[in-house]
Amino acid sequence: MIEIKNISKKFGKLEVLNDVNLTFNSGECIALIGPNGCGKTTLIKSVLGMVIPTKGDVLFDQKSVLGKYRYRENIGYMPQMGRYPDYMTIGQIIEMMKKIRNSNQELDEDLIKSFELEKIFDKPMRTLSGGTTQKVSATLAFLFNPDVLILDEPTAGLDPLASEILKEKIIKEREKGKLILITSHLLSELDDMITQIIFMQEGKVHFHKTIDDLLLSTNEQKISKAIAKILKEKKNE
Repeated sequence: MIEIKNISKKFGKLEVLNDVNLTFNSGECIALIGPNGCGKTTLIKSVLGMVIPTKGDVLFDQKSVLGKYRYRENIGYMPQMGRYPDYMTIGQIIEMMKKIRNSNQELDEDLIKSFELEKIFDKPMRTLSGGTTQKVSATLAFLFNPDVLILDEPTAGLDPLASEILKEKIIKEREKGKLILITSHLLSELDDMITQIIFMQEGKVHFHKTIDDLLLSTNEQKISKAIAKILKEKKNE
């Protein structure tokens, strides 16, 4: 569904991505992990068309996304920190997005109900906690029933109940055959959700494995322990 072909990106002399090649298919939930500054966000923004690669190409359904924008209608994006007009209420933000998209497709309002946002539709965005703002961002990402979901640190700032609601929703959408990309520093949050994992460092992909292969090769039962074991081995090389 999404192919990243020989992507490199420089900001001045700083090389943020270095010849990255990846393929993401429908029905997969893929975690993109790595230290701060490893290139995860730049890679995501390249897929979204928010960053133009210095070299290489991104294909969506076998068509280049460079210079295009309509393909984004098939992507739901949840940023790490959503920013919205301070003076607008939650209800107004959601209605505004519906009017902007002007979509005839059936809306997915599961998270509005699960997060009980209807009860606080009249609250201005400037009064919301970080966690409630995250709930709004998650709701908007899923609202238009996209084929692809890109979720940047989705559970950061959420309380345990909201985090569990969102994780269950992610699993449900994956089982429908959607492609889901997640960045996360909270490796313990990824168990049960993801099917593949990609580790990046210094702008390069160090490994891309299925969860089964990862756990088998490390003889571990939890993703966080498996990753820690691999990193420790790399450090000692």
